[in-house]
Amino acid sequence: MKVLAKILIGIAGFIALILIVALFVKKEYTVEREITINKPRTEVFNYIRHLKNQDNYSKWVRTDPNMKKAYRGTDGNVGFVYAWDGNEKAGQGEQEIKNLTEGEKLEIEVRFIRPFASTAYAPMSTEAVSPTQTKVKWGMTGGNPYPLNLMHLFIDAVLGPDLETSLGTLKNILEKS
Repeated sequence: MKVLAKILIGIAGFIALILIVALFVKKEYTVEREITINKPRTEVFNYIRHLKNQDNYSKWVRTDPNMKKAYRGTDGNVGFVYAWDGNEKAGQGEQEIKNLTEGEKLEIEVRFIRPFASTAYAPMSTEAVSPTQTKVKWGMTGGNPYPLNLMHLFIDAVLGPDLETSLGTLKNILEKS
């Protein structure tokens, strides 16, 4: 009985420690990666502004080749919605172009439904490094309430490599065209 009590006290202490740590973790997160593509800014921006092109380079979209997709509006324009319903890795949700600064920035709102409901913002921007080189930045910003904000301690390590992979694939596609 004493051993069981010690185990239960240990578990309760561990849970209390986790909850205390979560009090000091920010409720919002931001993850961003960038890559330089050897193509002119206009060409790069005109490709990334079309959300359907993410089928070719986004690691998340490519996790389920059989996912169901639906579209509303005109791709590459404010208000376009790309919805998906995939396997357990891809989940379900939709993304919408909320704002577009021609040739510079695409602001996307991502609304996740499954595996858990949340909203994030995934801006993509282009910056001319030279007439034939473009820096592309892609990020994600979102938030979680206490105590789920504890996940923010690990989110860069989880999302960052996926962004890097996606940007690397984007670079390969555009530089081959």
